[in-house]
Formats: sequence, structure tokens, C-alpha cells
Amino acid sequence: MASIRLENLSKIYPGAAAKVVANVNLEVGDKEFIVLVGPSGCGKSTTLRMIAGLEPVTEGKIWIGDRLVNDVPARDRDIAMVFQNYALYPHMTVFENMAFGLKLRNYPKVEIEKRVHEAAEILNVHKYLNRRPGQLSGGECQRVALGRAIVRKPKVFLFDEPLSNLDARMRVTMRTEIHKLRTRLQTTFIYVTHDQTEAMTMGNRIVIMKNGAIQQCAGPMTIYDKPANKFVAGFIGTPPINLIKGAILHKDRKYYFDEGKFRVKLMDEMSGFLAPYAGKDVILGVRSEDIYDKLFVSEASADNTVRVTCEVVEPLGSDVYLYLNSGKNTFMARVGAHNRPEVNRDVEVVFDMRKVHFFDPETETTII
Repeated sequence: MASIRLENLSKIYPGAAAKVVANVNLEVGDKEFIVLVGPSGCGKSTTLRMIAGLEPVTEGKIWIGDRLVNDVPARDRDIAMVFQNYALYPHMTVFENMAFGLKLRNYPKVEIEKRVHEAAEILNVHKYLNRRPGQLSGGECQRVALGRAIVRKPKVFLFDEPLSNLDARMRVTMRTEIHKLRTRLQTTFIYVTHDQTEAMTMGNRIVIMKNGAIQQCAGPMTIYDKPANKFVAGFIGTPPINLIKGAILHKDRKYYFDEGKFRVKLMDEMSGFLAPYAGKDVILGVRSEDIYDKLFVSEASADNTVRVTCEVVEPLGSDVYLYLNSGKNTFMARVGAHNRPEVNRDVEVVFDMRKVHFFDPETETTII
């Protein structure tokens, strides 16, 4: 059983004004791939290091299976960790690097050779076994670091931003390799990253952290479609969600979002949630792909059409980014490659009101 349970886990460094990790509660199921993601300093790597036994726990409990491991040394937790900097011994060959942990545990020579060759085949590094790390590329070094973890056959794999030193193309390749590895090994993975693209594409569930606390834990599309608060909505998604300040207006038994320069009608089913905010400020969140050029919308209504100025057009192959200015707010639309309005000209865009979000400006929690 390779489930993990964190109960009110906290970390406080001596002299620090606040907790680096604050009362984290999390359950990771057996064979689950879970991703901890957030900005630098949010506590995700510290949480991982406490699970690994590399950082002492200040408060709370860590369970691996049915075993409380707070006071269990890292070497006895039956976990393997892959670091950002590979941590390979430069004077050893690839074979020796991958075998090193097994030798320390006094595994028989035959078993060591068997496990190393199996891992090398899985990761396609078998032809490099006699080379040293200095003769390998960054991607090959990362494969060797993965292999060193695989040969241990641990209950849990821990990854601390393992792809951040690779170029963009190699990161895509290694993401695919880790997916295949997870399918083949059928064990529990906890993966730390600051890259929301990695989080969205790799995890069964994503744990978004800020200031040491969990903001939301859910599947990738739940996080994307139903963010718990403004921070989550802004952190997940490329380009980031548009956040537009305005107020809720109640007029003629209908509810509107009034930005000051434009006004859009709310969906009827939103009224119950937003009626208490009538006359009050709110923040509208709308993703760039949910804003369309009116010229390419067959059914557009004046209720959700906005006239803005197109300030910048960025063609990106299959997509075009439009930077728009209402006179009070700036926001972005992501449209098709065929859609390129003239710069510094007015354009009418349509908001897909079925997909917008509203946030309380004080608490920043999601209203709907």
C-alpha cells in the first residue's frame, strides 16, 4: 500500500515570522499521480522534503500506508526522490550511478545488474551505461537520475522540479517519458513544479499552494473550469485569465456586470448567486478563448457584445492573441489564425457569459 496522508502538516523555520507550510491536509491514493504546484516560496518543495524525510516536521503527521513516518529516517521510508539538479556523481559511469544506492544496501551483484539493465531499457539509456555524466546531455542526465530512482523499486516516487533545467522541447519529451514510466511502474508519484503546463498535463489531481497553504485540490479540468478563488483562476491557464473590475447592476429585473465603459448581461442562472452583490464591486474573470470577434460569431447579442480598441495583434501560428482596451481595463482574447483585426482600430467582441467567473474583491473567493 503506497498511499500517503498528511495531517495538519506544518513547517516553521527558527526566526521566521510565518509558517513555510501551514496546516496542510492531503491524502494521496495508492498509484495516484499528484502534482504540487505554485509560485516560488509557496511551500511545495518543503512539503515534498518533509515527506521524503529530508526536513523535520514542526507540526502534524505524515503517514505512508499505515505507517507513521515522522521519526523514520529518509533511508527507511521506501521512497525515491529525483531532484532538479540530477545529483549524479561525475567520476562514476552511468551504470555506477544507477547502481550506487543498491550497493549501499548490499544487494547481490546479480540483482544489481538485473535492475540497472531493466531500468536502462525502460529509459533508453542502455547504450550510455559506460559513459560518465559529463559526456551526456541534460535530458540524458535526467533519464539517468530517473533510472537511479527506478532501480530501488520504491513505494513512492518524489519529483522536485526535475525538468526545470531542460529546454522547452526536451521538457515536452521528458513529460511524455514520465507518463510512460508511471503507467509501466504502477506506483505512487508526487511531483512538484512551478510550471502550470506540467501540472495540467501530468497529474490525476493538482494541489495548488500559496503562502504555505493549499488553495485547491482537484482534477486538472475542475481546477480550470471551477477555480476556488481568484489566485487559482489566475495561476492556471495560458495566457492567464482576464480579471476585470466592475460592479453588479440590477435594472429592469435583470442583472448586469457594469465595467464602467461597457455592460454585459448575466445569465439568468447566475442571478441567485450575484443578487446579494447588486450595487457592489466584483471581479469578472473570463479566459481569453471565451472572448470572440463578433465578425466570426453567428449568434451574437447586444447583451454580451463589447466595443473595445485592439492595441496589439500577436500571431502565434494556430492562434492569434489580441490585446484589447476598453478605456478602463485591458484584457486579452485568443482567436483563430484567420482573425487579425487592424491595430488601433475599434472591434466588437463577444463574451461567452456561460463560462465567466465572478470573484469577491475582498475575500477573492469565487462567487460563481
